[in-house]
Amino acid sequence: MARTSEVSRDEMSPEQQKVYDDIAGGPRGGVRGPFLALLNSPELADKIQKLGQFVRYDCLIPWNLREVAILVTAYHWKAQYEWFAHDSEARKSGVSEAVIEAIRLGERPVFEDSAEEEIYDFCSELYATRRVSDDIYQKIVDRHGDQGATDLAGLLGHYNLIAITLNIFDIEVPGGLTPLTL
Repeated sequence: MARTSEVSRDEMSPEQQKVYDDIAGGPRGGVRGPFLALLNSPELADKIQKLGQFVRYDCLIPWNLREVAILVTAYHWKAQYEWFAHDSEARKSGVSEAVIEAIRLGERPVFEDSAEEEIYDFCSELYATRRVSDDIYQKIVDRHGDQGATDLAGLLGHYNLIAITLNIFDIEVPGGLTPLTL
């Protein structure tokens, strides 16, 4: 059961309303998921949504690779809502159904795209060992440059924060679905 409830905009403080309007008027197009809880702290919500907007829509890492990284993060944390929100985004970005399903099941996908495989390896190694080997790091730098490696670190940091927030506040997937086995 969710530990926070959706509050109507009219019941929000002016600070909450401003952040709500910024989120709803931005590329997300609405306020849902982690922001239901984050709006309890409007300044934090605002800073997180701005970082999220950058790493999700504007960072140097291409869309399909961002989505692979987000799915690996969602799986790592068993963040049901994060998975729910991003498996369809991954499909839209061109990630194959086979790759998405393998990640959902905790299996190593068979990749046709070496860039997706490098992102998967980077994220998987980070979550397994809390470090990234020189070899895997260098593959990311060779393909995306230092800025890309930094943007990827920011993307992962952001989506770990989102996953943790979703899990702490038990944000439910619409319809009560649980796409990831706990």
